[in-house]
Amino acid sequence: MKKKHFFIALMGILALAFLTTACSGQSVASRNIVQQVKKTKKITWGVKSDLRLVGILSIKDNQLEGFEVDLAKKLSTEIFGKDVQVNFVPVTSNTRMALLKNGNIDALVATMTITPDRQKVVDFSQPYFKAGQTIMVKRDSKIKSVTDLKQGTKVIGLQGSNSVQNIKKVAPFTKILQLPDAAQAFSALQSGQADAMTSDNVMLYGLLSDNQNYRLAGKNFTVEDYGIAVNKGQRPLLKKINRALAEMKADGTYNQLLLKWFGQIPGFKVGDVQ
Repeated sequence: MKKKHFFIALMGILALAFLTTACSGQSVASRNIVQQVKKTKKITWGVKSDLRLVGILSIKDNQLEGFEVDLAKKLSTEIFGKDVQVNFVPVTSNTRMALLKNGNIDALVATMTITPDRQKVVDFSQPYFKAGQTIMVKRDSKIKSVTDLKQGTKVIGLQGSNSVQNIKKVAPFTKILQLPDAAQAFSALQSGQADAMTSDNVMLYGLLSDNQNYRLAGKNFTVEDYGIAVNKGQRPLLKKINRALAEMKADGTYNQLLLKWFGQIPGFKVGDVQ
């Protein structure tokens, strides 16, 4: 039933995207986003709305906030000037590609890993965030890195995720406890059912933001570079994004955003995600 509902919802999104494109009288491939934004003074980004610290809807003012939201705002003003209107469309891992391909958004900054298969469909900027799998432990734990997961230790992973298989490869003698979601996994760690929890660093940063009694142990043991995605044929926009990213890193603006959102996380180091 859930799959059926998802399919219906996805078809609705695609139908809306088709109508929007048809009514505009211009195909997505033929648009020049740079010229369009200069003319309309509006740019629309696809961002996450359910990932703490990265992109989430604030319960205080019902506005999207997070590292990627701020990054999109800064890139927009750097490229098009301070008078540009920056709009956001919440996306999920399942809807983001369809919304971009159908022209509902101009660019994606939504924890999207650069992969060869995706590069066949969209173009990516230079990496802006080095994500990867790591482990989280109690602050007073003797575990300093994944290499300390010896025989007799227990690690919690998420069912159906690659993290379980990855941890088995680097720590083959540890016992794996699989749970359905991050909330249950973290509760199990808090209750002492395991010595560590493993997932990608972005998810763990979110958990750590409200739980200072825990820390990350060691560096990532996988690498997943996030990139900003644009449609094929938008090389002028991609060139401007890459130039603005480089300037932000050179003048310290990028590091300021990282520290604003992740600086309070125990074990966080700017160099680990650059």
